[in-house]
Amino acid sequence: PVLLGCGSAQPGGCPALCECSEPAKTVKCVNRNLTAVPPDLPPYVRSLFITGNPLTQLPAGAFPAQRLPELASLNLSGNHLRTVEAGALALPALRQLDLSGNALVSFSPQAFGEDGSSLEELALRGALRDHGVLLSLAALLQSGALRNLSRLELADNGLLLLPAGMFTALPALRQLDLSNNSLVGLRNVSFHGLGQLQSLNLSDNSLGVLWNSTLAQFRSLPALRHIVLGHNTWVCDCAIEDLVAWLKESDQVEGKEALTCASPDKMLGKALLKINGSDLNCSAPTDLPSQLQTSYVFLGIVLALIGAIFLLVLYLNRKGIKKWMHNIRDACRDHMEGYHYRYEINADPRLTNLSSNSDV
Repeated sequence: PVLLGCGSAQPGGCPALCECSEPAKTVKCVNRNLTAVPPDLPPYVRSLFITGNPLTQLPAGAFPAQRLPELASLNLSGNHLRTVEAGALALPALRQLDLSGNALVSFSPQAFGEDGSSLEELALRGALRDHGVLLSLAALLQSGALRNLSRLELADNGLLLLPAGMFTALPALRQLDLSNNSLVGLRNVSFHGLGQLQSLNLSDNSLGVLWNSTLAQFRSLPALRHIVLGHNTWVCDCAIEDLVAWLKESDQVEGKEALTCASPDKMLGKALLKINGSDLNCSAPTDLPSQLQTSYVFLGIVLALIGAIFLLVLYLNRKGIKKWMHNIRDACRDHMEGYHYRYEINADPRLTNLSSNSDV
């Protein structure tokens, strides 16, 4: 039976404004204008839905672990959550958490308690629009508090770049959804250590190219068999040759036949799998870091050559330079002797009187 709570709940009963099913061990508080988590949730609850409410914060102890020992699935999507404090989600049985559709600005790295969590699924779709909360989430993931996490959903967050090493402490991760963001590159993202990763969704982003370092990581992940790359802004110039070669040899990418160039204009709409060397007109693979390194080496060689030529010129003209230095020395000495002679005349009072009484 489904019971609608009226007034105060009795122990093991249903909170006011919530619907409860004890046989299904489910409580639903949906669109009830709640501003705080009901304090009288029944201890039998395993699946709790608190959605569509003007709930703005989760303080420490919002879900008491002693009172809710069986709570395994918690859906808090579509509220107005901005703050998740330390200890707010310290639930021993929690396996699934959905915070999608909130506007988080503060997410404590200790939200799941000091001893970590057994959480397996975390959904944050559209909840990470603030850059500060993204950094907090990265710190939480890197701390190892969620080492049992197998599914992580970060779609619809407008992410441009991901913090370095964000996923390195998630050895059990199997599904990672980064779709519908604004990611422009993955160079600072490390997938090392994700030996269980099976599915990676990178569709609907702003990726222009995937570099060799990223492709090598994809090749090294033994379980990764589903990579989605559709609806990205692929730039089909010389830098895309490695990506094209990988696509042709790899069976990891779903729907790779539909991947097309977004620029330049002459390549617009051309399938990536149909690109060949003549289309790109590249004499050598383009890799900006290697080009810069080559430029610095060339500049060093040129400067060393100029220095060697200068020293050689000095050596060949050493006699002339020595003579020139002697001439300068003699000229300076003559000039100083002239100053010394004038000083002696000015210092002699007899010569001074003679000079003042003379007609000349």
